[in-house]
Amino acid sequence: MKITLLTVGKTDKGWISDGIKIYRSRLSHYVNFEMKEIPELKNVSGLSKDQIKQKEGTLILKALRPDDVVVLLDERGLECPSVEWSRNLEKLMNRGKDIVYVVGGAYGFSDEVYARKDSMVSMSRMTFSHQMIRAIFIEQLYRAFTIMNGEPYHHE
Repeated sequence: MKITLLTVGKTDKGWISDGIKIYRSRLSHYVNFEMKEIPELKNVSGLSKDQIKQKEGTLILKALRPDDVVVLLDERGLECPSVEWSRNLEKLMNRGKDIVYVVGGAYGFSDEVYARKDSMVSMSRMTFSHQMIRAIFIEQLYRAFTIMNGEPYHHE
């Protein structure tokens, strides 16, 4: 079983990359984790928001396998405390399939991507940049594994 974070665009802020590296290293003790970056679209100034979402959606769907469990990181998704999120992750893992969490582009997801999802999670009611959410997500993923294993990282 593998967990993948699929993102549109790359991380170009050094301080965010540093945070990602720290938590990726910590995660390696618990799970096979990878990040896949779909390149940002080029020459989009003449495209509408919907056209950009469609093009990004096509690339996202191409990166998914039919048996992947797909969880969109979306502001309209389930919002819950870390302990509950950890329990939900454990349930997903018990399916025995690879899990792909998806961070969309600046305008969100196409209807086709929404139709492909198994579930949606909101990391917060606040809006974060698509780069920052990567580090926040990976830290929360690490936190979920420490909760599952009864380790002292998370405090209530």
